[in-house]
Amino acid sequence: MTLLEIFPSLRSGMPSRLDSAVWPRETHYDDAGRVTVGGVALADIADQYATPTYVIDEDEVRQRCRAYRRVFPDAEIIYAGKAMMIRAVAKWVGQEGLSVEVCSAGELAIALAAGIEPGRIVLHGNGKSFDELEVAVRAGVGRIVLDSLAEITMLSALVNGTQKVLIRLSPGIDVHGHPAVRTGVTDQKFGFPIASDAATEAVERVLRRPELDLIGFHCHLGSQIHDPDHYGEAVRRMIAEMAMVRREHDVILTELDLGGGHAVAYRGGDAEMNLAELADVIEDALDSACARHRFPRPRIALEPGRAIVARAGVTLYRVLSVKHVEGGRTYVTVDGGMGDNARVALYGARYSVVVANRHPDCAQMTATVAGRFCEAGDIVAADVRLPVDLRPGEVLAVPCTGAYHHSLASTYNSVGRPPIIAVGGGRCRELLRRETIDDLLRREAMSEPDTRTSRSGTLERRRDIDSTSDNDGHYRRCSCTRGRRQHWVGAADGCGRHRL
Repeated sequence: MTLLEIFPSLRSGMPSRLDSAVWPRETHYDDAGRVTVGGVALADIADQYATPTYVIDEDEVRQRCRAYRRVFPDAEIIYAGKAMMIRAVAKWVGQEGLSVEVCSAGELAIALAAGIEPGRIVLHGNGKSFDELEVAVRAGVGRIVLDSLAEITMLSALVNGTQKVLIRLSPGIDVHGHPAVRTGVTDQKFGFPIASDAATEAVERVLRRPELDLIGFHCHLGSQIHDPDHYGEAVRRMIAEMAMVRREHDVILTELDLGGGHAVAYRGGDAEMNLAELADVIEDALDSACARHRFPRPRIALEPGRAIVARAGVTLYRVLSVKHVEGGRTYVTVDGGMGDNARVALYGARYSVVVANRHPDCAQMTATVAGRFCEAGDIVAADVRLPVDLRPGEVLAVPCTGAYHHSLASTYNSVGRPPIIAVGGGRCRELLRRETIDDLLRREAMSEPDTRTSRSGTLERRRDIDSTSDNDGHYRRCSCTRGRRQHWVGAADGCGRHRL
């Protein structure tokens, strides 16, 4: 029996809500002391759908979309699908007036299946394949962001009419933070650095190709940025580059995409981006930069992803064991971990945790919530406060898990990925089912391998190499049995299977 059951009057002194900085707005304790999101008790979801389970609050996603459109009424808001791309979420953001950014043929297929108009889709990525570009062109995506000279060559060969494109530039701005997400510095894989001649060469190549309609520049500074001044500096540097294009080529670029990276709080007290301050900084920078270069104001685009879905998500786990290590920590092992949340292992991310099936009405202990996967670094949350009487079978909830959790999930240890359950208005529904063992086995090919080899020791394959290279001499069209379609290959080495 708990203290709440013995002394019901204690409820009047307990908070009815949890920290709104990291939980969805509609998060409360119900009369039984259980955590509810969207009017649904999380413990009930755990009982119905098992654990681990991703929960997402639809209304929270929609409210975040509306906040961006309200603060940036003249900008195009493009949802960064890599944060969480499933049909339901794509549909929600589309209904709220957002465009959608995709970075693979798979994400493009999901966006189209969700009913997003092709013209409102932007294709990103530093390593687009010929096949992905072909799919995007055939689908009629609105814009393609070019990230390499090879992409310029491939896309030019695919387009029959005209295709609107942006060029991704690296502005040389270090926002600090984790090295793996600093994408605005010069020495990293994305974009063309403005500190060298690379950006100039990219512009010249695109402008030489009439089938590519260069409408603007794109940049992305990094992730979890809470200082808006970094975006002001990006505006100034990018406008200077746009003015240079007008001066040297008599072409006026009309769009400036500043990417995303707006910080959210993962724990109470964490810094996050203030959208109103960001809007003011961008406006001031546009005014001053455009006046200085006498350049017409371009249309601004922003690409929030994490800032749209992170706080809408909660992950549920079931406690498997509580282990007190003599002279060390207390470890609470749960039935999920790095398979459903890779961010701790990748970036050292920190999270808060609460017991979802009852109010923590007793003394607290400091514990580390550990995952069930076979890695010493499989930690869900380190040094968090949990009830001293925590026991196996109870449900733990981790807030702010809507972004880059499902997206980065794996089947490590052959454990299926969790389902996604939407909540709202006191109801829940399954958006994505749990991955089963049958799903894992179904992908395995059990037929005998083809051991026929050629004189060189490689598998014999039909091929027909077109000897005509493209204008830059970098690619040739190869027709082989791979995927029953043509793809592009290096002129020197073939497609990796074919030697020319």
